[in-house]
Amino acid sequence: MKRFLRNIAIALAILLACGNVSAGNVSVKASLDSVAVIMGQKTVLRYEIVQDKDHVGHMVMGAPDVDNVIALTDKVEATEGKCDTTDLGNNRIQIDRSLIVQAFDSGVWEIPAALYVIGRDTFRSNALNLKVIPVPVDTLKTVHPYKPVADVPFHIVDYIPDFIVEYWWIFLTIGIIAVLLTLLIILYKRYRAGIPLIAHKAPEIPPYEEAIQALNAIKESHIWENGNDKEYYSRLTDVLRRYIFRRFAIYAVEMTSSEIISALKANEETREVHELIKAVFDIADLVKFAKVRPLPDDNVASLRRAMSFVEQTKPAEPQPEEDAPAETTPENTPTVQK
Repeated sequence: MKRFLRNIAIALAILLACGNVSAGNVSVKASLDSVAVIMGQKTVLRYEIVQDKDHVGHMVMGAPDVDNVIALTDKVEATEGKCDTTDLGNNRIQIDRSLIVQAFDSGVWEIPAALYVIGRDTFRSNALNLKVIPVPVDTLKTVHPYKPVADVPFHIVDYIPDFIVEYWWIFLTIGIIAVLLTLLIILYKRYRAGIPLIAHKAPEIPPYEEAIQALNAIKESHIWENGNDKEYYSRLTDVLRRYIFRRFAIYAVEMTSSEIISALKANEETREVHELIKAVFDIADLVKFAKVRPLPDDNVASLRRAMSFVEQTKPAEPQPEEDAPAETTPENTPTVQK
């Protein structure tokens, strides 16, 4: 009761000392991280204050005791925690203040509302209830200084018969022989059926042929004529990215359009034709990200530019070597009869 009267006196003194300043719209909310704790344990009491930025307030919630301990009630005490300020905009701020709360007597204790004073205005937070649970103590239980015996963990090996554990190597050998026999039977059946024992990997299509086939497939699908412009340009640029990666070792699959153009411009083989790709990727970016609907002529021109880029960067075919003229040797020299 004395602490409560002292808190009221402090609040009245602050009110009388302040001038005629209006704080405006201020809210003070209190909350507990845990409303029930075991006696002696700690929890966090949080205050959330929202006010105008140009006002300064003071919180009244009990006087500091020994070691800066704040006596919220006769049963509940607190120590200072963190205090953060957040700018909410529109000349408003939020102050988050936390206290570490602890109680050593069991029961349900009310934490009274805190007073927040700004000038001649006083605001109150909501009151809270803290339930303190006593520590259960069994007076009939003997306390030993050593730890209790832990439960034996479960191991599947403990349930395997002893003869299997003792002669495991025999069972392992039998298993390996059974697997080898099964493989031999499968290989024999494949041999009798004419199936090759080792599958031969199909030769990889060269980058040029792969790109031309993919572009012709896009052309024959008529995707853009059905209004699927985004899918059309996605397939078109995917073909070009893969071709650039396989043909010039430029990792275009994970590069942006501008990075691809810069890499092609720096490459000696593509420096003169990089504008073709630039035009295709410019329209593709507009379709994918800006949702622009290109004209039909633009779609046809993009496919034509892609075809032209692939054709102009096609690897040169090796020239067949000409047969060297036979050298004249003493064996090949005709014999002149006298």
